[in-house]
Amino acid sequence: MLFKTKGILDFNPHDVSRKHKNQASWKRVAMIKTNCDIAAYYSNWLKIRFNLTLNQPLRGTHISFISDRMDKDIFEQASKIFNGKEITFYYENYPRSNGSHWWLRVYSKDAEDIRESMGLSRVPYFSFHLTLGLANEKNIKHSEYILRLCKMFELLPSDPRKPIEELEIYNP
Repeated sequence: MLFKTKGILDFNPHDVSRKHKNQASWKRVAMIKTNCDIAAYYSNWLKIRFNLTLNQPLRGTHISFISDRMDKDIFEQASKIFNGKEITFYYENYPRSNGSHWWLRVYSKDAEDIRESMGLSRVPYFSFHLTLGLANEKNIKHSEYILRLCKMFELLPSDPRKPIEELEIYNP
């Protein structure tokens, strides 16, 4: 099931990590920022359900919809057009993981259209996702264990990403 919500486009996110600062000369980053606690809500659910504490995303609840090597002028031009605009996105209500990172799948036709207008593929390499958190060195083994249990007992779905048209959207 998908939930519909909105966020604000940010083409000028603050450099909060060494990785971002080191890649700033060649990598362009834009995000959908939210004023909500989706990440905190699902992280808390993982804490209550599985006793799994995650390091929270440094930038709060967001979706990185551009994190690519691209022409600076095209990026700046798009920034002038889209920065600060409201955008609609949909997120799945089941956490996903690779053992260390935990996230929710995100869908956004608007973000796909913006990427395409900038000469990028409609969907980024890691697909749209909302990061819930990261297991650190103290709890990585527990996080991997929880993921194995979830797969073994089908506690969380492991189905591949489907087109948004095939999914049910919750509309209160």
